[in-house]
Amino acid sequence: MERVRLEFPEAAIIHRQPLTVRVTDMNYGRHLGHDALVSLLHEARIQALASRGLTEWDLGGYPSVVADLAVQYQSEARWPDALVVETAIPTPRGKALTVFQRVCHAEGGRPVATARLNLLLVEPETGRPVSVPEAVKAAFAGTGGS
Repeated sequence: MERVRLEFPEAAIIHRQPLTVRVTDMNYGRHLGHDALVSLLHEARIQALASRGLTEWDLGGYPSVVADLAVQYQSEARWPDALVVETAIPTPRGKALTVFQRVCHAEGGRPVATARLNLLLVEPETGRPVSVPEAVKAAFAGTGGS
């Protein structure tokens, strides 16, 4: 079986968001479910963008859509584990922001999952991709891993 292997760009970390596994995040295996993990990643991503004065629905005048998502699971998390989600965004190129996120246990730092997604910026009227505006690039300039 081929497994997803993601390299988390430490030098591009822009934000760390504390979160807690809620009882509603549990699946039948009594650990953090995939759907709940995606929701936690989304919350942390919104907070990370906000720390740079940005939102997913207005990145330099353009909304974004998630073009793809890859997740590498590394350990389990259960209710009521305290977690930290680290978000890293290397300096953008082209028509997307590549966002890396690493979910770790707050105590001890054991990784739960590492994720990579691409936020594609689109023209609101046509839905066609556009290049990342300079103002958005500037918000992430100097973050490593480019």
